[in-house]
Amino acid sequence: MIKSLWINLPVKDVQKSKEFFTKLGFQLNLQYGVREDSASFLVGDAGLVLMLFEKSLYEGFAGTTLSEIPSGSEVLFSFDAESPEEVDDLAKKVVDAGGSIYGEPGYKDGWMYGCGFIDLDGQRWSILYMDFGKMPLG
Repeated sequence: MIKSLWINLPVKDVQKSKEFFTKLGFQLNLQYGVREDSASFLVGDAGLVLMLFEKSLYEGFAGTTLSEIPSGSEVLFSFDAESPEEVDDLAKKVVDAGGSIYGEPGYKDGWMYGCGFIDLDGQRWSILYMDFGKMPLG
């Protein structure tokens, strides 16, 4: 039985990426990733683990070399927010921490409020508040 999910990402600079995600409010996980070439975070109530690895360490775990950064995206990491204000607050933190916004905060379909951002290594993320009371049922 699967107990947890770990997201493993290669990064150019572990220390800069660690600072970035800490500024966004991710909880540093000192049980793992306390080496100079890695970092670990616990994300959300379920304790999802986000691991950041320097390129060579990541390639060793993955058993392959990294592909060139594509002009598009193959993965979008998404997480939920408790309010539109939390989405706005995170968008500001992303920019202040050196990331960029690719989807400005706003409503979609009248019941979802979110934004999209890009971390220091080009990975795409989104944060979304969903008002299920306004969700269309048809």
